Amino acid sequence: MKKYILSCLLFFNAYFLLHAQDRQAIIKLMDDQRQAWNRGDLEGFMQGYWKSDSLMFVGKTAPTFGWQNTLNNYKRGYPDKAAMGILIFDIKKVQILDPENAFVFGAWHLKREKDEPGGYYTLWFRKINGVWKIVVDHTS
Repeated sequence: MKKYILSCLLFFNAYFLLHAQDRQAIIKLMDDQRQAWNRGDLEGFMQGYWKSDSLMFVGKTAPTFGWQNTLNNYKRGYPDKAAMGILIFDIKKVQILDPENAFVFGAWHLKREKDEPGGYYTLWFRKINGVWKIVVDHTS
């Protein structure tokens, strides 16, 4: 019986350790995105997204499908560093759903010279080839 309990404890410890590592990898990806944004590097920011025509970004107007289309929309909406401002993420929840899927909820805020827009986001992350990537982004 002691061996069984010890085995269960070791299993749960490994399970929670893997979840903690996945959570940290997602938080790091988002911090890398924030840093790229704050440098004015939209292509660097987009490295956190799945580079696929199946990427879905839902903004204020309508869904956009595809990595390149999403990048093009960002370039139109944020044509220069002044328009991009300084991005701040407030990550409120990171939930690892299973070994290959995670959900993130949080708030975003831009500090710009003339305004400070912000809103909320929900992100679906999928581990693709061992790397977490955003596959669906709903930002308002």
